[in-house]
Amino acid sequence: MDQFPNDPLSAISADDFNGQRSGSRDSLLLGAQFRVDGSDAVEQVRVRNLSPGGLMAEYAAPVARDTPVEIEVRGVGWVKGKIAWAAEGRVGVAFDIAIDPLLARKPVGKGAHTPVYAKPIVTRR
Repeated sequence: MDQFPNDPLSAISADDFNGQRSGSRDSLLLGAQFRVDGSDAVEQVRVRNLSPGGLMAEYAAPVARDTPVEIEVRGVGWVKGKIAWAAEGRVGVAFDIAIDPLLARKPVGKGAHTPVYAKPIVTRR
């Protein structure tokens, strides 16, 4: 038993994670259209986090690293990128150009047709 450290994370250095990602990621759950290069099939995926340089999405089909893909991010449009990693039903996509992830958070409509029960209750003090 002495061959294993008491703390399982002590074997992992901070350098293992540094340099692989840059910028902050915005955690969210967002539906998006996803297309692998060379295929006309467009599939629905769920985006789990989004940053200016890429995203993580739920995508169960096997896909190789560095495969060109396109993803339609709400508020941004179609963005080209490459698969950075794929594991356990999720993929990381590195965008070819940086985006503004806050655009995906902006409301789509003006809310004129939003039912009253779906609008937040705002009270003034």
